[in-house]
Amino acid sequence: EFLAEQMIAQGIDLKFNTNVERIEKLDDGALRAVLTDGSTHDFDCIVYATGRNPKTKGLGLDRAGVELGKKGEIPVNKRSQTNVPNIFAVGDVTDRVNLTPVALAEGHCFADTEFGGKERFPDYEDIPTAVFSQPSIGTCGLTQEQAEEKYGKDQIVVYKSSFRPLKQTIALGTERSFLKLLVHKSDDRVVGCHIVEPAAGEVIQLVGVAMKAGATKADFDATIGVHPTAAEELVTMRTPAPS
Repeated sequence: EFLAEQMIAQGIDLKFNTNVERIEKLDDGALRAVLTDGSTHDFDCIVYATGRNPKTKGLGLDRAGVELGKKGEIPVNKRSQTNVPNIFAVGDVTDRVNLTPVALAEGHCFADTEFGGKERFPDYEDIPTAVFSQPSIGTCGLTQEQAEEKYGKDQIVVYKSSFRPLKQTIALGTERSFLKLLVHKSDDRVVGCHIVEPAAGEVIQLVGVAMKAGATKADFDATIGVHPTAAEELVTMRTPAPS
């Protein structure tokens, strides 16, 4: 919602709850997008992100006896092992967490376990991720809905801040930043962090390190902020947001 507001303020026309039904090429070379709500929109160029399924057809996996899922994914156990004991699979083809760094981690764990004499398995909790929109989104851990479902609404303390950064103030810009921390009340551990800010991808990478180490809200509060940055809000938020 916050990102949508920022993008709309930049003049971007967002269409929610609809999809592209078809794309037609016009006589003048333009492209016409026909949406499922019946509207049409003409463009010089269209970038259409349709998603993807695992590309496992033609690999002969059926002849090897490897089972596939409904989308063509290869089900594996925590060792990345298929139903055929000597066949393993890692990365997006397994449809676990479809991110390049996750695929790298799965490959490293497989190599260490099977060939390095050091058994270890991928950990899919608190994976920092980013969406490189304008402004960017950075997220790590649970969403507020997930946290409240897992621990109970009365066990989650929410801290959030929305503001116009100093660089926007000086440049007379209007773009705002948003930061949110979710804290488990019982042990003070930070279980979720969400950022909308041009540098969100950079910031959330290091937040991921802190969360992986089990950082608490007290740890964040004890950290000196870097001024003037948007990230310093993560260590200066003291008052919980109204429920």
